[in-house]
Amino acid sequence: MTDLLSLDAAAVLTAFADRRLSPVEYFDAVTRRIELWEPHISALYAYDPEGACAAAKASEARWAKGAPTGPLDGLPVTVKELIATEGTPIPLGTAATTLLPAAVDAPSAARLREAGAILFAKTTCPDFGMLSSGLSTFHKLTRNPWNLARNPGGSSAGAGAAAAAGYGPLHLGTDIGGSVRLPANWCGLFGLKPSNGRIPIDPYYVGRSAGPMTRSVADAALMMPVLSLPDARDAISLPYEALAWGDFAVDVSGLRIGLMLDAGCGLPVDDSVRAVAEAAARRFEAVGARIVEVPGVLTRTMLDGLDDFWRAKFWGDMALLDEAARGRVLPAITEWAERGGRLSGVEVARGFNRTLDMARACAALFQEVDVVLSPTAPVVHYPAEWPSPTNDPAGRPFEHIAFTVPWNMSGQPAASINAGFTPDGFPIGMQIVGPRFGDLLVMRLSKLFESWRAPIRWPEPPRAVAAAPQDAFLPA
Repeated sequence: MTDLLSLDAAAVLTAFADRRLSPVEYFDAVTRRIELWEPHISALYAYDPEGACAAAKASEARWAKGAPTGPLDGLPVTVKELIATEGTPIPLGTAATTLLPAAVDAPSAARLREAGAILFAKTTCPDFGMLSSGLSTFHKLTRNPWNLARNPGGSSAGAGAAAAAGYGPLHLGTDIGGSVRLPANWCGLFGLKPSNGRIPIDPYYVGRSAGPMTRSVADAALMMPVLSLPDARDAISLPYEALAWGDFAVDVSGLRIGLMLDAGCGLPVDDSVRAVAEAAARRFEAVGARIVEVPGVLTRTMLDGLDDFWRAKFWGDMALLDEAARGRVLPAITEWAERGGRLSGVEVARGFNRTLDMARACAALFQEVDVVLSPTAPVVHYPAEWPSPTNDPAGRPFEHIAFTVPWNMSGQPAASINAGFTPDGFPIGMQIVGPRFGDLLVMRLSKLFESWRAPIRWPEPPRAVAAAPQDAFLPA
């Protein structure tokens, strides 16, 4: 089982084609891994092993005939709970939601099914996707496989935990301020927020993107030709381009790389996080890149304005709930949103305008550099039970997203890749940001860095289901 689940997605597909492995055998290995891990990490929602087994048998028959239905035929895939899948309710991570089956697949779920992928489960998120945490009033607490006492981050919390635990190779999250990259950071993964509009998404909102979360760059690249196919439901998606996602050749000679070690505001950067980013920059410099330290693009005014806008936007959504439903929302989120109801229209409009200021600041920086390297998150880890890295989502809600959120507002591609570990074996990520529409450059630089990195020894399931969280860190 361990050997099967260590294969990348392309190797699994090759084994299907060569008849050395069947989709049924592979999914059986995934289910056994889930049985071992899921009681500890609670990463899944709407897990359907029976339906997935039936889909695997159908895929097995297609491969036996040499007629796979698409490029991902038979590969198990998870999608974040917020991404609609036909017939499955979307609780939005909160006990406040009325559970109604989704009428149709969202664009990314539809494309994955059409490609033959087996959507065997959805992955957890916090209430309304509004926290960087595995804490939810609907789902059980999602924990980090690297250390069960630590948080996986969010809001794509379950996707991060599932990928790190080895629930198959392919997972899909969403990101509006860092919700793919932050759990990728804390779970040791590669997570890509592509250029806004590269992957059609429904419903769309300012800065919102979907992106792959995988153990390797190549696995994410395998997903992108499928996920980026057009869908008319996203009215502002980019025109489709048949990009060479699997071509990783890159020459960094003379590339101007901006090393951003201070986001401009937000939480201070831990020394170990800073050291990992600096070491990564030196690796690029050694092969010909030109490294120049650059200031952060974010200001206190920008971050506070973003906070005002989102509080008001979310309070408007909560106002549609009846009093009983509002009482079931995580109290920290309610407390955070309530102030939005006291802001004036002018204050809210000014807050939204700060998102435009972020975009302008990002564009100005990229007149001076070709790429930006930075920490993905300023802190190494935080307790699993906390709703955010500050443990104060009402008073200091966005302090931890200062390195990630600007690139959502500017629409630029940004990825987090595992770049090192703490002495006790906890992963630390690095963010690689490219120019607008420069998704391939981000992927290629990520793959280059991955080639320099020692193979990752992924966490293994705890030896006993009864193990206490603080005793379950087994970096095998």
